[in-house]
Amino acid sequence: MSEQARSDVVETAREYYNSSDADNFYFHVWGGEDIHVGLYASDDEQIAEASRRTVERMAELAGELTPATRVLDLGAGYGGSMRYLAREFGCHCVALNLSEVENERNRRMTLEAGLERHIEVVDGDFTRLDFSDGSFDLVWSQDAILHSGDRAKVCAEAVRVLKPGGRLVFTDPMQTDDAPTDRLQPIYDRIHLDSLGSPGFYRDTLGDLGMSEITFEAHPDQLARHYARVREVLIDNEATLKGRGVSADYIERMESGLTHWIEGAAKGFLTWGIFVFEKRR
Repeated sequence: MSEQARSDVVETAREYYNSSDADNFYFHVWGGEDIHVGLYASDDEQIAEASRRTVERMAELAGELTPATRVLDLGAGYGGSMRYLAREFGCHCVALNLSEVENERNRRMTLEAGLERHIEVVDGDFTRLDFSDGSFDLVWSQDAILHSGDRAKVCAEAVRVLKPGGRLVFTDPMQTDDAPTDRLQPIYDRIHLDSLGSPGFYRDTLGDLGMSEITFEAHPDQLARHYARVREVLIDNEATLKGRGVSADYIERMESGLTHWIEGAAKGFLTWGIFVFEKRR
């Protein structure tokens, strides 16, 4: 895509996540601190508990984490993952995110947790990182890269700012390598893009950039499980959300969009999991 097209995609995502509708939905329904796909122990588990389990598992796969570890989170949302790493391991974290509204919540929650010395919240676009080469030991991202109009550029920037031997740990809702793209059009329309990444795309792109794959823990069942759980909680809390000012139109469109994701995952067109790559020395 052109520079202008990438800017349009970024601006569309920024406006969406800055909206009152989206902020109330993600904060009050999707999990609050961790607004990403969870690892569920049961279909009726609380979203926040399952989502935090994802964070814990990613931390286990990230390698040794210490107070000397510098971490960059691409698409940090409300910053729950970085607060976990700062609190549990003492890491110094940069939480980069395009939504100023989410970033303000992040800053308040980080201050309330007493972790402001460990976490810097940055307004930014992950296709243009304002950091020097080799600045971080760990680059982290959860279900954010799909929103970029240039996923290859995001990968290149992530690799650039990693130190040799550093790790990239991320999740992303993906289409399977053999997915019939015509069947995914409702999902593309929902996220205002013409494709999703795939496991093969990330393997090829990151391999060409000098990264070695450590593991891919595939959990396609968790994608459908998560979206089904979010839809259930959304429906159960519809009246409360409307009382908070969330529009009926937004709720209707979200229910429809979640249904498309659930159906796509159930049919085997979508996948999700935890990727771990290491930068070759």
